[in-house]
Amino acid sequence: MDVAQALHDGRHGDPFSILGPHLKGDSAVLTAVDHGAATLAAVVDGEAHPLTRVSDGLGVFSGRIPAGAPYVLRGGDGNGNDWEYQDAYRFGPVIGEMDEYLLGEGTHQRIWKVLGAHVMTHEGVDGTHFAVWAPNAQRVSVVGGFNHWDGRRHVMRKRGATGVWEIFVPGVGDKEVYKYEIIGPHGDLQPLKADPVGFGSQHPPENASMVRDIRGFGWQDQEWMGHREGNNARTAPIAVYEVHLGSWKRHPEEGNRPLSYIEAAEQLVDYVADMGFTHIELMPVSEYPFDGSWGYQPVGLFAPTVRHGPPHEFRNLVEAAHRKGMGVILDWVPGHFPTDAHGLGKFDGTHLYEHADPREGFHQDWNTLIYNYGRIEVKNFLVSNALYWLEEYHVDGLRVDAVASMLYRDYSRAHDQWIPNKDGGRENYEAIAMLRDTNSIVYGQQPGIMTVAEESTSFPGVSQPVDSGGLGFGYKWNMGWMNDTLRYMEQDPIHRQYHHHQMTFGIHYAFSENFILPISHDEVVHGKGSMLDKMPGDRWQKFANLRAYYGFMWGHPGKKLLFMGQEFAQPGEWRHQEQLSWGVLEDPAHRGIQNLIRDLNGLYRGYPALHVKDCDPAGFQWIELNDNQQSILSWIRRGSEHDAEIAVVCNFTPVERQGYRMGLPSTGRWREVLNTDAEVYGGSGKGNMGGVEATDTAWQGQPASAEVLLPGLSTLIFVKDG
Repeated sequence: MDVAQALHDGRHGDPFSILGPHLKGDSAVLTAVDHGAATLAAVVDGEAHPLTRVSDGLGVFSGRIPAGAPYVLRGGDGNGNDWEYQDAYRFGPVIGEMDEYLLGEGTHQRIWKVLGAHVMTHEGVDGTHFAVWAPNAQRVSVVGGFNHWDGRRHVMRKRGATGVWEIFVPGVGDKEVYKYEIIGPHGDLQPLKADPVGFGSQHPPENASMVRDIRGFGWQDQEWMGHREGNNARTAPIAVYEVHLGSWKRHPEEGNRPLSYIEAAEQLVDYVADMGFTHIELMPVSEYPFDGSWGYQPVGLFAPTVRHGPPHEFRNLVEAAHRKGMGVILDWVPGHFPTDAHGLGKFDGTHLYEHADPREGFHQDWNTLIYNYGRIEVKNFLVSNALYWLEEYHVDGLRVDAVASMLYRDYSRAHDQWIPNKDGGRENYEAIAMLRDTNSIVYGQQPGIMTVAEESTSFPGVSQPVDSGGLGFGYKWNMGWMNDTLRYMEQDPIHRQYHHHQMTFGIHYAFSENFILPISHDEVVHGKGSMLDKMPGDRWQKFANLRAYYGFMWGHPGKKLLFMGQEFAQPGEWRHQEQLSWGVLEDPAHRGIQNLIRDLNGLYRGYPALHVKDCDPAGFQWIELNDNQQSILSWIRRGSEHDAEIAVVCNFTPVERQGYRMGLPSTGRWREVLNTDAEVYGGSGKGNMGGVEATDTAWQGQPASAEVLLPGLSTLIFVKDG
């Protein structure tokens, strides 16, 4: 194919070498393509310089113009209709040499500053700069309404060995819809692709990227940012409210639409603050095509989902939480991505982001693709994305989804369906390196943030520093504790004596990691029922069991996490397409659970003994762990030297225990600061008249003790006066 034909067809791999002005002596030779023009001229300082069609039937024109002069192109259809526009090929590159070097090296920590679509003024003209990584493509074009989705019109400039293509398109601005049209290495046209580093998207099911100008928000959360490190520390009270933003509340009268970011900034933030939680954790907000994935199969990792509004409005939500003294954690999904044609799969006609071999590159459980963590550009893409959310949106933490699936090459695979590492083992060295690099960089670049691993195995050192051989996460979800204790609570109380160890075993490893105790969305979907459904007995006993369990959880070492709706005993399983059952709060039993969670959060935040040593064995001591016959547990929580000690006792049978002697670490008055059987929580109202008096009768290994009334199915919390 000759050059003119290749330019006309948009298949020339280096159009900038020919199109645009090129100096020839004292003037410049200008070559341009306009497929709809019968005539074409360059207008310089109001004077038209006609260009000549280089070949019949082709929209390629050429001619001389004054050297170095700005110009616009004027086309005509021969019927008196003219149009003028800026020529994208007269503009120089935007990406600098240092950016190009770092991109090629795979060490550019802020690739979103270079790649993606950036509204800017370039060489005195307003427009948008587009840049995308597609190293194996023969040609890449940006297409959209601005060029009639015609891939021949804005073929991009390839930047050497980096594999990055770029172009500045004058006149394109905020909210313009676009995709990339790519010709693969064998000359085949690929499906139109969304921008991997795009900042916005169309509303699903439409899936084009959208230009979003994310500059200039004007943050007003300096006070929070200045002291958030203390709010995320191991010694801080951390009580997380996990939210699926699409179903927390909806507007049935408006087509059942979910809340906008702006509405959530008021309604959600005010509610969570009133309930006493310290952090809001949002299930993934990175753009995703399928509602039923809940965001865990993202396509646009750099785009806050448009389901709730544009990027700046997501910032409004984060800022509103900060003004109320709460942090915001995002679920982050670097473990896999969906196979949608507009996504990352075979992006430039090759297995670019994913492994080519399905034994490494395909998740059988989820029918998704796995990132090739060993490719430096892919690792850089993910590490930079983590930093992006923390830096651009002031997010306070990232909870990394499905870490176990990343750590092991044989995750959920038969023996002949995976490839060992170079040493013959099952560990995924490349994924481990990516996670370590991510944690090292984000903690180094954004002081005070936290990262959290959802990791369901006993992989060592998940929340230990990288320089000590760990993965470098700040916290780890305690999945073992969750599974054991929920299996215990599902037992009829008469059988609990045979499962007593399920409530005590967690202490054996409670301080091996910095743990968060999670009751997440995963526990109330796929036929598992709601938390209330899990509890045995009649209606009253179900609520009493749940109250006692929550008391046990908040008294137990470890930070806390509760999925939305469970704070008022959502009666049924969570459904992503419906709002929570807020109407049940008219029922005193449900309202009582809500009151309990609010008060538990207040105690947890107010008494250092309940949080300062959540991750320190010095903060815990058993009083009684072996009373399986009565299904009673008791323990002490301690903070710093001068903090009041806390004693917790749980009765997991419906039998009331009067005169139960409980060991205590000191004599004197112990106030009953919480009783899950209190009437305000929906209980029977039985208790200890505000407290007990401990005498010097040694008991249960403690130097003092007191007679305590333990209501059936209850947890009581006492604090030492003074």
